[in-house]
Amino acid sequence: MPIEPFDMTGVYRDDAGVKHYAGLPPSVVAMVRSSVDAAPGAEAVVELDGPRVTYAELWDRAARVAGGLRAGGVGRGDRVAIRYGNGFDWVLAFLGTLFAGGVAVPVNTRFTETEVEYVVGDSGASVVLGPDGALPDGPAYADGALTLADLGAIFYTSGTTGFPKGAMVTHENFVANSENSLRLRGIRDDAEQNRNLVSVPLFHVTGCIAQLLPTLKDRGCTVVMPAFDVQRFLRAIKEERIKVVTTVPAIFWYALSQPNIGDVDLSGVEHATYGGAPIAPSLVGTIKSAFGNARVGNGFGLSETSGVSTFLPHEYADTHADSVGFAIPTVDLRIDEPDPRTGVGEILIRGSNVVAGYWNKPEATAATFVDGWLHTGDLGRIDADGFTYVVDRAKDMINRGGENVYCVEVENALAAAPGVFEVAVLGVPDEMMGEKVGAVLVPAPGRSLDVGAVLDFARERLADFKVPQYVWVRTEALPRNPGGKVLKPALRETADWHPAR
Repeated sequence: MPIEPFDMTGVYRDDAGVKHYAGLPPSVVAMVRSSVDAAPGAEAVVELDGPRVTYAELWDRAARVAGGLRAGGVGRGDRVAIRYGNGFDWVLAFLGTLFAGGVAVPVNTRFTETEVEYVVGDSGASVVLGPDGALPDGPAYADGALTLADLGAIFYTSGTTGFPKGAMVTHENFVANSENSLRLRGIRDDAEQNRNLVSVPLFHVTGCIAQLLPTLKDRGCTVVMPAFDVQRFLRAIKEERIKVVTTVPAIFWYALSQPNIGDVDLSGVEHATYGGAPIAPSLVGTIKSAFGNARVGNGFGLSETSGVSTFLPHEYADTHADSVGFAIPTVDLRIDEPDPRTGVGEILIRGSNVVAGYWNKPEATAATFVDGWLHTGDLGRIDADGFTYVVDRAKDMINRGGENVYCVEVENALAAAPGVFEVAVLGVPDEMMGEKVGAVLVPAPGRSLDVGAVLDFARERLADFKVPQYVWVRTEALPRNPGGKVLKPALRETADWHPAR
């Protein structure tokens, strides 16, 4: 029988078989209002080395942003792009947009202007907040009529065509995953306020949906790092009395490799969770040892699932370090067309955390969301106990420390660079980041290749994390199958990588 590690109280299935929570607040606005009413004087949000606000102050400030947006013409369902970096202004812009009844469109701060223009244009955002300039201000307003079915945000995720797709996140996605996140950690033994350190970008579903919103639901304090600095990260854990640390394995590896780590007091941390990239079993042991009083755990999810979909609890972290755990309370998992020998097939996900589809892309929505199931593009298997294993990616994608880099997008950019005849982009294994971006470049016949110029060309067209960090220039044509597809496994076996300069 499969193991059932999570509290399933209040979970029910609708007529289509999809799991939901009974008794959820009808919107993020209502969820935050409940916390404000219960703990108005509790600290709600801290920008590290910046503003600090209580729940009452957070409500007042966000409601005034909403009022300013309404006065500027933003109404129910209107999109508002958010270009602020991590900090209090981002939180106010996000909550203010939702309070106004609008739809938040978080913009990756590492995007080039071309990529930003695409996101703003595709979403039809009528207002762009940030990166500079004051927030809107007006008479306090909070839309009390929003429902679980209303659209709350559009999170753009890279697509294999090179154009980002906007995952449409509803208010139910938000509040259901807030409840899921709290249940994965379990009930706390004391009444001391939960304090969550957000060191990842808020424009990602991990920072926003898996950290900020559950902490607001829990009447906890979200401590936001404006920019990552490893020593500030370590000091903040002690100074801000952090209880929850969630980040990608690369950050844990980097932080716990610091020469002064033995002098850092990590004893107050109750949960040290990771996800978003493969993790080595040895690193799991290092995390458990360093955070001696913490429960550890591994989460797996996508933008299309509003964040986490499976979770490996502390009890299995050592024995099943290569697993991403079990389906969370409102999720069903299925393996599509499993291999008869290995059981491996595409992972399908169904649940109230699955988004409503892709904004303005009906064909992509129809292809990805089929009969209520999300086709993830990830290959995996599920064993008899319910442990889920992700073994490969059906999509051609590199996971660079939690940042998804789609090879086709990078290949399209490099193919247009002067002197490039053929190009193939591959993931290069990296101890810290999991993978880094590598480009195999074939120069045009009879010509030499200026690698530096090619990379400069790429930097003008791609976000910095997508620019290759390794390059292999080969004179032979790329190996292809009879259908013309590049044989990347053959390239991986013979690759002669050199660091890009």
